[in-house]
Amino acid sequence: MLVLVFYLGEVMYVIKHHHIREISPMVKLKQIPQAPGYFAGFFNYRDTLVPVVDLRQLLHGDPCHRRLSTRIILVDYQLPNQTQQTLGLIAERVTETLRRTPEDFVTSPLLLHETRYLDEVIMENNQVIQCINLECLAHHLHWMRLPQPEKDARASYAR
Repeated sequence: MLVLVFYLGEVMYVIKHHHIREISPMVKLKQIPQAPGYFAGFFNYRDTLVPVVDLRQLLHGDPCHRRLSTRIILVDYQLPNQTQQTLGLIAERVTETLRRTPEDFVTSPLLLHETRYLDEVIMENNQVIQCINLECLAHHLHWMRLPQPEKDARASYAR
């Protein structure tokens, strides 16, 4: 299995490849007043409005540094109603991938309710690397679910 390696500050993380749609360079984001600090904004991705989360802000309380290797990782996840949603995740030093077997992933010895999306780890060169579980992360960010455009249009005409 292929995993994408990235950093948040000096801490290395991975995401399993089957969730990744695309890796995008940083783009200008539309910020929303009163949103949580880790919500970086929205952007137009192929005529779809995509919410973007700053992973370093979410996990460590500091925003990602804007470097040439800072990217938006576009990931797909499934909503409870079985529709697909795309989410952008800002991360630093998004530059490499690793091959790992499913057996390489071990359940984290400490699972906190607030960060249950950090449920597995892998070992690489005597380092413990946390894997971000996108289904759990999407559940944690449930408030960012976007309405479907056709439903919005009907609702605005009904008023």
